[in-house]
Amino acid sequence: IVTVNCARLLKADHHATNGVVHVIDKVISTTTNSIQQIIETEESLETLRAAVAASDLNSLLESEGQYTLLAPTNEAFEKIPQETLNRILGDPEALRDLLNHHILKSAMCAEAIIAGLTMETLEGTTLDVGCSGEELTLNGKPIIADKDVLATNGVVHFVNELLIPDSAKTLFELAQESEVSKSMDLFRQAGLSSHLT
Repeated sequence: IVTVNCARLLKADHHATNGVVHVIDKVISTTTNSIQQIIETEESLETLRAAVAASDLNSLLESEGQYTLLAPTNEAFEKIPQETLNRILGDPEALRDLLNHHILKSAMCAEAIIAGLTMETLEGTTLDVGCSGEELTLNGKPIIADKDVLATNGVVHFVNELLIPDSAKTLFELAQESEVSKSMDLFRQAGLSSHLT
């Protein structure tokens, strides 16, 4: 699937005497802002703006290149426990891993995304980007609230849930998500819970 500024290419290579015509399904609008400038001007990305500044990712998101930012909205940050958010925001390495987990290595418009597509993030992890009917999904969940906000260096999709990679979690948080609950109880009984958090 080929896109031009997120407009889908419907028919290609209509040769004319003075050139060639490609038929697309939208009017292409002018794009002047970088991904960083979109973050700075969008009210719903206020928490993300602070997180990007704290992790020194500003220069990457305004540099030349082609990225996809899965931009967590303020609502997405509010969904996770305040204690977890404060821990990540206070840990530069975990924060950078978290943000890099939301950046894909190439520009992916919604029209070009097909079900079951696996994309690599800047963090080196993978995300399953797909579609269910008209909705885009991430790891099988329809959490993309707004799509195809074009930038000069890529495209932004707004997501309403935070995607926390394993590298930004504590041992306790990882254990809660796996089948080791009995082991966790033993650690608690032994008074070792603090080591896992």
